[in-house]
Amino acid sequence: QVPVVESGGGVVKPGESLSLSCTSSGATLDSQGIGWFRQAPGKQRERLGCINVADGTTYLYDSFLRGRFTISRGNSKNAVYLQMHGLRPEDTAVYYCASTGLQYGMSCRGLTYDYWGPGTQVTVSS
Repeated sequence: QVPVVESGGGVVKPGESLSLSCTSSGATLDSQGIGWFRQAPGKQRERLGCINVADGTTYLYDSFLRGRFTISRGNSKNAVYLQMHGLRPEDTAVYYCASTGLQYGMSCRGLTYDYWGPGTQVTVSS
């Protein structure tokens, strides 16, 4: 298991952008699949997308998010980012990243994750 932690949450206005980071203290995220999720109050956890850190391939589960959300990795493979644009009040939630082992060339879709971060709050409000 590679423990991960999220950062970068905060309060933004509708239409603004925010970038969340997922990192592991003292460890590279290479050879990991990282998933991004969110959970709004009173709602079930929603999966957003994932990345194979080794090869950089990504997948967004909801076509509605494509064009607003992107997932990427840092050049050193020590961080994964969830970049969010055009934020809306309905994007308000606690955002989580999760990790599991994943080999180069394997899809990150449908993974079961070993370790979950504590989450970071994103609030979109005018």
